[in-house]
Amino acid sequence: MASGSDRNPIIIGGLPSQVPDFDPEETQEWLDSLDAAVDERGRERARYLMLRLIERAREKRVAVPEMRSTDYVNTIATKDEPFFPGNEEIERKVLNATRWNAAVMVSRAQRPGIGVGGHIATFASSASLYDVGFNHFFRGKDEGDGGDQIFFQGHASPGVYARAFLLDRLSEAQLDAFRQEKSKAPNGLSSYPHPRLMPDFWEFPTVSMGLGPLGAIYQARMNRYMEARGIADTSKSHVWAYLGDGEMDEPESLGQLSIAAREGLDNLTFVVNCNLQRLDGPVRGNGKIMQELESQFRGAGWNVIKLVWDRSWDPLLAQDRDGILVNKLNSTPDGQFQTYATETGAYIRQHFFGDDQRLRAMVENMTDDQILHLGRGGHDHKKIYAAYAAAKAHKGQPTVILAQTVKGWTLGPNFEGRNATHQMKKLTVADLKGFRDRLHLPIPDKDLEDGLPPYYHPGRNSEEIQYMHDRRKGLGGYVPTRLVRAKPLALPDDKAYAGAKKGSGQQKIATTMAFVRVLKDLMRDKEIGKRFVPIAPDEYRTFGMDAFFPSAKIYNPLGQQYESVDRELLLAYKESPTGQMLHDGITEAGCTASLIAAGSAYATHGEPLIPVYVFYSMFGFQRTGDQFWQMADQLARGFVLGATAGRTTLTGEGLQHADGHSQLLASTNPACVAYDPAYGYEIAHIVKDGLRRMYGENSEDIFYYLTVYNEPIQHPAEPADVDVEGILKGLHRIKPGEKGEHAAQILASGVAVPWAVEAQQILADEWNVKADVWSATSWNELRRDAVEIEEHNLLHPEEEQRVPYVTQKLQGAEGPTLAVSDWMRAVPDQIARWVPGTYQSLGADGFGFADTRGAARRFFHIDAQSIVLGVLTELAKEGKVDRSLLKQAIDRYQLLDVSAADAGEAGGDA
Repeated sequence: MASGSDRNPIIIGGLPSQVPDFDPEETQEWLDSLDAAVDERGRERARYLMLRLIERAREKRVAVPEMRSTDYVNTIATKDEPFFPGNEEIERKVLNATRWNAAVMVSRAQRPGIGVGGHIATFASSASLYDVGFNHFFRGKDEGDGGDQIFFQGHASPGVYARAFLLDRLSEAQLDAFRQEKSKAPNGLSSYPHPRLMPDFWEFPTVSMGLGPLGAIYQARMNRYMEARGIADTSKSHVWAYLGDGEMDEPESLGQLSIAAREGLDNLTFVVNCNLQRLDGPVRGNGKIMQELESQFRGAGWNVIKLVWDRSWDPLLAQDRDGILVNKLNSTPDGQFQTYATETGAYIRQHFFGDDQRLRAMVENMTDDQILHLGRGGHDHKKIYAAYAAAKAHKGQPTVILAQTVKGWTLGPNFEGRNATHQMKKLTVADLKGFRDRLHLPIPDKDLEDGLPPYYHPGRNSEEIQYMHDRRKGLGGYVPTRLVRAKPLALPDDKAYAGAKKGSGQQKIATTMAFVRVLKDLMRDKEIGKRFVPIAPDEYRTFGMDAFFPSAKIYNPLGQQYESVDRELLLAYKESPTGQMLHDGITEAGCTASLIAAGSAYATHGEPLIPVYVFYSMFGFQRTGDQFWQMADQLARGFVLGATAGRTTLTGEGLQHADGHSQLLASTNPACVAYDPAYGYEIAHIVKDGLRRMYGENSEDIFYYLTVYNEPIQHPAEPADVDVEGILKGLHRIKPGEKGEHAAQILASGVAVPWAVEAQQILADEWNVKADVWSATSWNELRRDAVEIEEHNLLHPEEEQRVPYVTQKLQGAEGPTLAVSDWMRAVPDQIARWVPGTYQSLGADGFGFADTRGAARRFFHIDAQSIVLGVLTELAKEGKVDRSLLKQAIDRYQLLDVSAADAGEAGGDA
């Protein structure tokens, strides 16, 4: 075993441990100098000297390991702050009016008979952070490009509405319809940023915490991707993400920081509102969340700007020659700073400054009121402007601004810094009066004592409102604004799908490969080929997409700076700055974020992209289901492929890879159009119709989910009388029964269709049963159609009652109906109530496991022989066959013996 010194890396804690010393005497001189500084001037002075040496080393481009955290003071020194170009007095008036209207809007929403809730404190803490952005940084879309992309913190939405009201973008009636989207339609305002609910206003849904930062990272990356691919000029676009310090505990918030640093996304800025509070208490009561986040972001390779204190601290810090004040700031935990935000100046004097004579001397000439108003940096416009300007100017890295604020700031002593602040929604008359006085607003007492508190508007021709309009005009228009400039795409004709419609001949291929072949032909199209964005979490080869590597290439802004190990192979791994394929690594969350950013590019930048996200189906809706709701809310479009689908097709991988339920999860998402096709020609028609619905005339805000399998089967050619409508609506008959005395119907989807066809033959040959086989391409769409028709019939009893599509298709079909799939029974059971006659289903309910496909299907009783038994059982219930046949079938096919089943096809990852 190696010794300790042999096992140590070269760098330990940022210090060299094995590098040889070529000049020990010089080294000793430096060490002696440091010792002397410590002995003669103290540790704080020595620390200061070391920090200055590190700073100078960086200036001279001497490689020095990064410090994980710095002192609890502002990163940007006062002397380095740029000139503030705004009118701070006018901006203060604007912000005061905005603060008032935001709080009053939420308070009025609590009026008797309404009581819909709302949040006041988050915006109160972050108001200045937003205001500086609105006045000086956020670019609009009036110049014809996508402007800036701003991910607003969800709970701060009242402040965004309040500002829009001052700019005449929203009316008083709309403010009074906050959280009353249906009852006050068309004036209703959504509770949080919801583009689906307010498609002309909000761009990005963010209130599901953690998805905002994740989405912002991949939006910044997508901006670079679109520019590299020559699809849109995004060079002026900057992505801003406003986040909470408590929100950073979500794994998605920090999980993808490395890709932003690795790709040098200096078009991205996180602004973390560090009000030190979660929803119910402190974020790090015994610690320091800003220091913790600084370490995490620095370690991930981000540029970090701390904005801790406002300008009132500058004179005190300038006096701090011994570092005693900085040391006090460094060592005071967040829980205590939260307490200081709720206490008096005298308390702060005693408890913060009182335990050291040097600290007491610093504030001896200050009144208690002046001490009380030593403020947090996130409320100081000049400090905020300096931080934003530095972030925009920084090159080569993304930037995070950690801004300290007070939750509930300016709302008064009952709100500021209180643990319950997040849940407080209503201001009392006393609260309102104190709030008004704090904001210096000319609102009479009587207007606050009688009825609902009024909104405040200084007048459309007032100096402050004109200032707001001028600032937005200079920055390219109003934000947030969602604007769809994209035109319908010229879509390929039937020739692009001809290959899939021919079938696979004698070759067996999986439906995953059938889809990939369709995609490959579409990517060759001169009109839309370049707009496809293939996305996969490190499994392109598994899905048979390595054939794309040589031509489409993998996107990497740095290109390929190495010789690929498989460079001499035909399908060698190839990266390129203009690559088309996104290879995000083993991260379904990152891939789904790429999917959303690409799928909403038609609105964000006016240029449609067609994302095609292919993943192990088990890790799709189950693992990142929240993001698929985000995708729906953001009105994103594209294709989602649940590959290696089904509970029994990937059984060698075992339980955690056995997907028998994602179709059910997909059915819960109203924007998701889900299919489970069996053959290549079905896939061709589904993809063609998907392109039409999402990217053609009268495009819809939907996305397509196709489950495809890794089991090779023979794909028949498209029949001459193909029922295209049935394929798209969810059900078409693929093989009528040819012989037999008793009739039955077998509905199957996906990989189960070949089992149904085999069962059809057995029933005819051995049991005198004539069964029709139907391909249920979409159980979900059949149900959705039926539910819509039932609702229409419920509300229109005087009209002729409509009939669901599935009922129409099966109305004249003879015999009982048996449904089978590689999903749990709940998937086909969705349509049970609308199927005429007797209906029964077979499915793979329960946990998956590792075994052969045949054994797994026999275990779940969904294989061909089990389908035969299922049909006979239903016929026996109807008295068509004797029940003794059922035991004969069980014995003949050894249905109780899992090991007796044919093992089935082996292999076939794609």
